[in-house]
Amino acid sequence: MPKVVQIGEKLAGTRQPVYIVAEIGINHNGDIDIAKSLIDAAIKAGCDAVKFQKRTPEICVPAEQRDQMRRTPWGYISYMEYRYKVEFGIDEFTEIDDYCRSKGITWFASCWDEPSVDFIEQFNPPCYKIPSAALTDAELLKYHRATDRLLILSTGMSTLDQIKAAVELIGEADLILLHCNGTYPCPPDQLNLRTITTLSNMFDCPIGYSGHEVGLPTTIAAVTLNACFVERHITLDRAMWGSDQAASVEPQGFDRLVKYIRTVESSLGDGVKRVYPGEKTAMERLRRKDTLTS
Repeated sequence: MPKVVQIGEKLAGTRQPVYIVAEIGINHNGDIDIAKSLIDAAIKAGCDAVKFQKRTPEICVPAEQRDQMRRTPWGYISYMEYRYKVEFGIDEFTEIDDYCRSKGITWFASCWDEPSVDFIEQFNPPCYKIPSAALTDAELLKYHRATDRLLILSTGMSTLDQIKAAVELIGEADLILLHCNGTYPCPPDQLNLRTITTLSNMFDCPIGYSGHEVGLPTTIAAVTLNACFVERHITLDRAMWGSDQAASVEPQGFDRLVKYIRTVESSLGDGVKRVYPGEKTAMERLRRKDTLTS
């Protein structure tokens, strides 16, 4: 039975083109112009969507971390102040919504708390991404499901039993599961890409991949294992300040990533063995006898 869902105007899942998302997250560093440049880079590369993150700092930042000081582009400030610096509000997200609509690209967000879901809901998103960190948060999972929108759930930092419990809670309908390792950046020997197959055999929903590794080949490998949805972080420069930049892909790399994915998915075919027209000339030239019958 094909596993297919709809994201905006496009389908994702069995026998559909790989749905490719450029995760902007907080790589904009609180600058709307950087966010627009990243949207432009994703469009140029041929991505299907861009994704942001939305948090309510006073909910998401643990009390013991709030007053910890750190060096940032805005000076030596507390972690709480930093979280507010990189958080977009209504003005910025309205501008993002208008910009993406004018450019014809889908956008959505990862929401880390219930007020953030309410905030993004006003933009009528096609779906919600639930981050790996929230996979065991039953109340937040149910809050997302109550929106009746497609949910995309990352599975980093989680056991199979935890994933089963989360899927049982929110159901397999209107769901995409993403294999993921929560290390930033993740060493190749810990990616365990065959888990994509494991999840596909276990659940009746599309399975994709959210990668945090350095480089492109392993993400391409995920496509050969039938990942129908691919998400990688995008950055203007991996040397930029920020916690996610080192595990991100620069614009030229994203151009190659999308090109390689489209080439690989085309080459995979449908699995039906056939003799192609281009082979017939070689067959007539090279086969001396054709006496074997089936």
